[in-house]
Amino acid sequence: MVLLPLAVLTVLTSLLGVMYLDYVIDPEKNLHDFPIALVNQDVGDVIGQGDQQKQVNFGDQIAAALAKGVPADKVDLRVIGISEAEQQMQSGKVYGSIVIPSDFSKRLGILGIGSVVPGDIQRPIITLQTNPRTGAFGTQIMLRVGNQALTEVNKQVGTQLTEQVNANLTPPPGGPPAPQLSGAARVAIADPVKVVVQQYHPLPDGTGQGLSAFFYALLLLLSGMVGAMVIHTMIDAQLGFVPTEYGPWYVHYPPTPISRFHTLLIKWGVMLITANVVSAVFLIVGNALDMPIDHPLQLFLFSALAMIAVGFTCLSTLAAIGSAGLLVNLILFIVLGLPSSGGTVPIEATPKYFAWLANFEPMHQVFLGVRSILYFDGNASAGLSRGVWMSVLGLGIGLVLGLVITKYYDLKGLERTNRAAA
Repeated sequence: MVLLPLAVLTVLTSLLGVMYLDYVIDPEKNLHDFPIALVNQDVGDVIGQGDQQKQVNFGDQIAAALAKGVPADKVDLRVIGISEAEQQMQSGKVYGSIVIPSDFSKRLGILGIGSVVPGDIQRPIITLQTNPRTGAFGTQIMLRVGNQALTEVNKQVGTQLTEQVNANLTPPPGGPPAPQLSGAARVAIADPVKVVVQQYHPLPDGTGQGLSAFFYALLLLLSGMVGAMVIHTMIDAQLGFVPTEYGPWYVHYPPTPISRFHTLLIKWGVMLITANVVSAVFLIVGNALDMPIDHPLQLFLFSALAMIAVGFTCLSTLAAIGSAGLLVNLILFIVLGLPSSGGTVPIEATPKYFAWLANFEPMHQVFLGVRSILYFDGNASAGLSRGVWMSVLGLGIGLVLGLVITKYYDLKGLERTNRAAA
């Protein structure tokens, strides 16, 4: 009565402590394979005069410096074109992009000339685009990584530009004295690049800065799991397999002569109806709270599918191993599922074993599907396709498990009777 509950709770809470603290304590240390797009549109320019003219492309130099400067074990820097970068931003495959414009070399050359020749000049620009639809935490990591890399590159470009300007200021033998470089000009060319931070496709109001998809997915998972447990308990009570107790009121109906298989079919039927009703309720609540839902039918269907898959699997687990199924469901869907979902802290900023869990953990699949519908216009490549097929796979596993185990128990004559009372 004492040791068994103590042992179970000790193991469960230890697992909770490891899973929930390990994934959030040090995201910078855990960073790995964090995808960022690098787009170099610079067409280059011709600098110098007369015989000293030469073709340069500072964009290529910066792209090479970035590729060399960012830690390869932490950042997956993808050097791609602008069209592909936009596609990956629109499908949530990258957390942001660094864009070098087509006139970068031209502007940098003008800046060098303008430091000694009067006139209005503009600093060359590099755009640091964030993808807020991948989540607020991912955006912060993108900004931190991007700013650190571009600050170092800016120093290198400034040093190179200063050397070039100083070389051009050296007068030929016997020629007129060269113009002097002012202190302000030296400061300007030492820090030549202006980094512009820009949100790509900003989120509308009512999205919780990218957290609404995570909490909506959490609602679906909890509804499927808790709903299964409630259905399991209440139907067993009505069939007389467990007592019913509300406050001082207690009743234990006589056991109903029904097979395990048919009992599970009843529970599945109730779960099927419940999932569709709850899916509609969540839509109504979301609309009442002014949560942006551009594809209500898509969200309704996916939500119902996800809850049915989770609910059926939970009910099958309970039918297979009884009360111990409560702990198994809790560990599978909540303890392991929440930290590996990627809904708050990106998977790429958690220990690597979370990425392994995310391959099959239901919470991650449901989150990807909901996020695709709410933030990425229902784009199949943004996670909806994976969410649907993984939900169907989970539903299939639940169905097979329930059918096989209950049929086996029935064939073996393992009826649900109180043998101690008999």
